[in-house]
Order: sequence, then C-alpha cells, then structure tokens
Amino acid sequence: MTPGIFAKTFPGADPAIVLGRVKAAGFATAHYNMACSGLPAMPDQIAPGIARAVADAARGSVPVCAVSGTYNMIHPDPGVRALGLARLATLAGACGDLGCDTITLCTGTNHPGDQWAWYPENGSAASWGLLCVEMAKAIAIAEAHGLHLGIEPELANVVADAAAARRLLDEMQSDRLTIILDPANLFETSENAGDIIARAIDLLGDSIGMAHAKDRYPDGSFATAGQGVIDFPDFLARLKAVGSPAR
Repeated sequence: MTPGIFAKTFPGADPAIVLGRVKAAGFATAHYNMACSGLPAMPDQIAPGIARAVADAARGSVPVCAVSGTYNMIHPDPGVRALGLARLATLAGACGDLGCDTITLCTGTNHPGDQWAWYPENGSAASWGLLCVEMAKAIAIAEAHGLHLGIEPELANVVADAAAARRLLDEMQSDRLTIILDPANLFETSENAGDIIARAIDLLGDSIGMAHAKDRYPDGSFATAGQGVIDFPDFLARLKAVGSPAR
C-alpha cells in the first residue's frame, strides 16, 4: 500500500508548490483536485499546458493517484446532471496529460442543494435506476480514455453502504469501476462499527482500489485517524488479506 493524502489539504494554486508540500509532509502520492491548479474542481475546460504542469510537478515530487471528479450523478435537475457529465468528459480528456488513470465520483443524492446530504428518495428504485443510467454514461467516458472510476460508499448518497456498492459493481459489470473505502463513512455511531467495516471488506474485496483514513469518536463526530473508534491495524490487515491494491 502507498500512503497518500488529498492535495487540497495543502494551500496553493500551483501544482509544483502543492505537490512539493505533499512530499515534504512525508506522503508518497496525492489525490489531486484541479483547484490546486487554480481552476474549479470540475472545470468546463482544461488547457493542455495546465494539465501537463501537474504531470511535471508530479515527476518532481509525488505521483498523482487520482483526481477528483465529483458531481451529483442523480441531481433532480437533468440539466445539472448533464453539465456534470460534460465536465467529467473534460476531466477525462485531460487525464493523459495529468498523468493520472483514476477519477473519483460521487454517486449522488436527490437533495437539490448539497451532494453530501441524505434525502429520503435516495433509497428508491427510481433513484437506483437513474444512478445506473448515469453511471453507464460515465463508464463509457472512462472506457474511451482508458480510465478507472472510483466510487465510495457514503451514508448520504445512493451507494450508502458496502452492499449497495457490491450491487452496483455486479450490475455494471465493468472493470472500469473501483471502490474507495472510507471506514468512517460506513457508520454513524460506534456500535458494531468493527463488524460493519469487516463485512464491507469481505463484500468488496480486491475491488477496493483506494482506502481513506478518517475516524469517528464514539458520539459519531469525525476524528483524526487513530483518535477514534476505528481499529486501523485491523482495517489494514483485512485489506491486505483480501488482496486489495488500496492506496
């Protein structure tokens, strides 16, 4: 496993400066965001020179393991969904110059104003069907550019747990999909947290391409890894046992 960090953890709009800070902090790879190049996270266009500057900076510091491509895939406004998909295509087209082969996504919510907020209709058959339609479009973009798409079980989204992630993998039947597993996003309070995490790893196995390291305090609030209830040595051991290539 390769230890990395979100590039946006460090301030700056110059990839050489940001990725240099990642390296100086002792990390070996970075999850990039186009905001680190002074652009919106999901730009309408990315000049080739801007993308190549990221790759040049990575060669001088740490490689980029993924780039954020999060938009609300099931937003209730079809125009918003279409714009997000168009921006995903723009980002995918730049990945060759970025030196990156994975884009991370958000499986979405029906909440019209916050893609990280739960909405009751998220669990409906209609929402699942819409996600599958939109994911198929995203997969077609990934296939055209030779990329992978990372999806994360997240309580507020349609793929709210490991079982839903497993279902999506099985229904999409695409080797372009990979799982990002953040154990802290699988539960709200500490009751049965260890069992929930273990079950998630069993279900998703070597489809897990990246793991995050947030933690939670017993009351459910988020914590720095190692300061909460998650047993990270056990988490990492389980990832290794299933052969996950997680970063």
